[in-house]
Amino acid sequence: MTSISLLPIFLIGLLGGVHCVGMCGGIVSAFAVATPRRPFPVAVATMNGLPAAVADSGARVLAFNAGRIGSYMAAGAFAGLVGSVPALINVAVVQTAAYWLANLMLIALGLTLMNVWHGLARIEAVGRVAWRHVQPLMRRLLPVQTPLQAFALGALWGWVPCGMVYSVLMTALLTGSATQGAQVMLAFGLGTLPLLFTMGVAGTSIQPWLQKRAVRRVAGLLVLAFGLLGLVRVGTGLSHGWLDAVCITPAGR
Repeated sequence: MTSISLLPIFLIGLLGGVHCVGMCGGIVSAFAVATPRRPFPVAVATMNGLPAAVADSGARVLAFNAGRIGSYMAAGAFAGLVGSVPALINVAVVQTAAYWLANLMLIALGLTLMNVWHGLARIEAVGRVAWRHVQPLMRRLLPVQTPLQAFALGALWGWVPCGMVYSVLMTALLTGSATQGAQVMLAFGLGTLPLLFTMGVAGTSIQPWLQKRAVRRVAGLLVLAFGLLGLVRVGTGLSHGWLDAVCITPAGR
């Protein structure tokens, strides 16, 4: 079992939020602002002085994101379980190659965020085969009427083909533990939460700003830096102090 710092995973989710807004922001906004036939239970009163409609929208967005993050954790637990197979996790050559691949995926993600290279789209295309079977189930959950429906919709949406999610799943696999794999994806999911929650409550008003070239470039450069630093860390095999906290490499390697 390998211990991995969760800080870079959270920051990758936070920075990659500009990508999430493009893929997930639309559906979050759509069902959040739609008027249900009956309000959520929380909407019968105000929450900390907020209007009931805003509280209702926020409750739906939180339930949706809880389901989405729950799916990420389930996928992370499965990846960690696969990584616990001795033939995968205990062979030094295989493990080192996997760390290189995980950091190369981050570099690819950074380039994608910067709109420089879109090779991750080819990986996403593989997942679309299974996604076609999930989409009909989502239609049955609309319009969202209850917190459980919002949670279920988010749980299904969590399986949408996404190169960013796949890149972080590589790290979950490297933990060699279902528990730690789930923790990796929880950290990632929490990182994506601030922007998606804001998008869900505020609607599409912030989307143009997040899609600006400068914003995407800054986010992409930072994620790219995580990947490059990780390669330096793996390549040298040495402990570099502060790099241990921000690189996707084994702790104490």
